[in-house]
Amino acid sequence: MAEPRTADSWTIAQLITAAEKFTFADGKADINETKALAGLFHPFAETDGDIARLEKLLIAIAEDGIVTPEESKALAAAIAGLREKYISGDAVYDARSLGLPKMAVLGVQHMFAMFGATILVPILTGLSPSATLLWAGLGTLLFHLLTKRMVPAFLGSSFAYLAGYFALAGMAGSPGFEGCDKPKMLQYACLGVASSSLLYFIVACFVKACGVKTVMKFFPPIVTGPIIIGIGLVLAPVAINSCMYGPFAGIPFPADAEAALTAAGGSVAANWCIALVAIVTVVAFSIFGRGMFKIIPILMGVIVSYLAAAAFGKSGWSQAIDYTGVANAAWIGFPVKMDGTVFPILAQPDWGRIVSAVAIVFPLAFATIMEHVGDVSAISSTVKRNFFQNPGLHRTMLGDGLATCLASLFGAPANTTYGENTGVLSLSKVYDPRVIRIAACLAILVSFCPKFSAFIGTIPAATIGGVSFILYGMISAVGVRNLVESQVDLGKSRNMLIAALILVLTLGISFSKAGTIAFTAGSLKISLSGLAVGALMGIILNAILPGKDFAFSETAPTIKDADRFGGKKA
Repeated sequence: MAEPRTADSWTIAQLITAAEKFTFADGKADINETKALAGLFHPFAETDGDIARLEKLLIAIAEDGIVTPEESKALAAAIAGLREKYISGDAVYDARSLGLPKMAVLGVQHMFAMFGATILVPILTGLSPSATLLWAGLGTLLFHLLTKRMVPAFLGSSFAYLAGYFALAGMAGSPGFEGCDKPKMLQYACLGVASSSLLYFIVACFVKACGVKTVMKFFPPIVTGPIIIGIGLVLAPVAINSCMYGPFAGIPFPADAEAALTAAGGSVAANWCIALVAIVTVVAFSIFGRGMFKIIPILMGVIVSYLAAAAFGKSGWSQAIDYTGVANAAWIGFPVKMDGTVFPILAQPDWGRIVSAVAIVFPLAFATIMEHVGDVSAISSTVKRNFFQNPGLHRTMLGDGLATCLASLFGAPANTTYGENTGVLSLSKVYDPRVIRIAACLAILVSFCPKFSAFIGTIPAATIGGVSFILYGMISAVGVRNLVESQVDLGKSRNMLIAALILVLTLGISFSKAGTIAFTAGSLKISLSGLAVGALMGIILNAILPGKDFAFSETAPTIKDADRFGGKKA
């Protein structure tokens, strides 16, 4: 059987041309030629439902060589749909057709999209921003290698582990951790994160052994759709707070955040104006842009908003951009320092402390795995490819877990597939993974240049907030589209209940005073985020409630490729 492949515009264009030349005489078809044509489309059928439907139609025609008027009409419609999708449609699956300069700009756009959130985690935790960028880039390249270079995902810093970093950092000097300062506690936290990646490998093995079809029974659209919606909505307050309070968005009380902003020379009104410039620019270029500008709305939003913030700062209306850090930063520097990795504590291990750290951090991996499934579902829905089946959920899980393990060992935050970049995919409609790999390489290069990293760090938080305002909304919109395109019947009580409970638990817990559901299991204190609880509830309810109407389909026919239309050369 031909190995499943990802469809790209150039290859499918050749097959469409061959299919359009395929003619029937007096309602009859040559059986061998029809089988051959179906065989050419077969390698792409597992990752594209439209191609799978065309292949199925050709196979039906090849059974007896008779072409009914309905089949002829359906075949013409299927071919026309593929032409619209791959040739005359807006989506770009092979960015090489745009040229290298445009690909580079698209890569820069993806880097900017992930930059704010990626460096925010080390800023909040005290980890190294340079090491974070290095392993975001290396982790992304490793992920692409393990997923056969098919999935357009960028791996940035995970916020799901923040609770673990904060918890261990707060235990500095406490019983069991006497003499440990915050940097040392962060080393133990990183070791705990690295250990938790073992759960990724276990789940990946389960998917490989039992098959994605078995696993996908637990993740139908009625579960993954609301989860994706929840991901975007949970992130929404982060964008709003950044739009309002800029660099002081992390201060818990609004009055204190506004007072700190005012003392620094800024104002909420000015920040909202900076954010609105970013929002309006993104919308304008996305809707009215022409040529290259239409596919880089995020980058243009960052640039225009940055210039507006600089102008506001010079006028004294808003907080001025501080370039002191840029002036003091070196041009070249190695991003990883050994005293920030976990290797010093492994050289002289204190197993009591190590076990305690692992016990605190490990449960968070259950939440990140649920988020991973939701993110892969969002990417699949955005680019209209079934990545659960090909390259397979086991490969994406393995890539994410291995990237997290290596990043943590070298003192960087855990990695995760980034929703921000999924939003960029949705806006730009350029779905080629090569563009993501360009962004990964740029992140690696930037990590070796502290001065450039410092300059990027001068991007106002309000600008990042304005861009995130749209990106987080796009994530939720992808979840809605997932429900609509899958034709989920929300008139059914079971479906309505599953969606309602996922959303209420996800949002309610996330925005509650506690922010998590905490409980004790033996000597372990476990905290689950609202997203983790909502996802688990959805999976459980879908499994036990009667009336399931979702069947994950796999394309099974085995058709040999033939040379008449190009065969395996296609």
